[in-house]
Amino acid sequence: MSKIITLANQKGGVGKTTSAINIAASLAVLEYKVLLVDADPQANATSGVGFDPSTVKYSLYDCLINEVAAKDAILKTETPNLSLLPSHVDLVGAEIELINRPNREMIFKELLNDVKENFDFIIIDCSPSLGLITVNALTAANSVLIPVQCEYFALEGLGKLLNTIKIVQSRLNPDLEIEGIMLTMFDPRLRLSNQVVDEIRRHFEEIVFKTAIHRNTRLGEAPSFGKPAILYDAESKGSINYMSLTRELLARNGMGTFEEEGTAN
Repeated sequence: MSKIITLANQKGGVGKTTSAINIAASLAVLEYKVLLVDADPQANATSGVGFDPSTVKYSLYDCLINEVAAKDAILKTETPNLSLLPSHVDLVGAEIELINRPNREMIFKELLNDVKENFDFIIIDCSPSLGLITVNALTAANSVLIPVQCEYFALEGLGKLLNTIKIVQSRLNPDLEIEGIMLTMFDPRLRLSNQVVDEIRRHFEEIVFKTAIHRNTRLGEAPSFGKPAILYDAESKGSINYMSLTRELLARNGMGTFEEEGTAN
């Protein structure tokens, strides 16, 4: 049975795409069959796993608007067990084109229904907005994972996202759960980083993952080489953090055990 996890936060620069790529790659390295879905018109997840968005034959846009089957758009990446449903800049116009479609919030769900049994996990990377594509991604998902950066204004807009999740739960996807809140861009040397971690843990308690993703140069470099961090530098702090977080995610789903490592206190 496949599990679909959407990464969402309408605030930009919180590490959504980096997290989607590296969680998907970590799951793949652990020998789960994974589909990474790039639902952001910027197509950074697409280029981040080694594809030029301008040259892909079919993208998510073609699936949503031109009724191309998802299986015909899926690409195999360099990472074993990791496939990609790519994005394209055309996706920016999809919300307007879908506006008059019946059941427009369900299109994504119907699209993934045809391929989800081929994968253990489907990870969806969303754009920094709460528009129709993000609502589609939340409607299609079993759970939502919320990246929050350990910086000033970290909680800004989080209430709006949680409200959107409640609306989706009440009207479109009653089974949608919050997978958890993950802390990104953590710098243990900074008092502010530690204060933000303490504040988020106090507000949200058990739904916050124990593993925090530290600031790491290798995480920033890897996408320019079209590779997840684990392929670019498996020994880097970023790779180790994401593998730890992925093991924690699996443990939360009753799929293995988790030993605390690389966490933020």
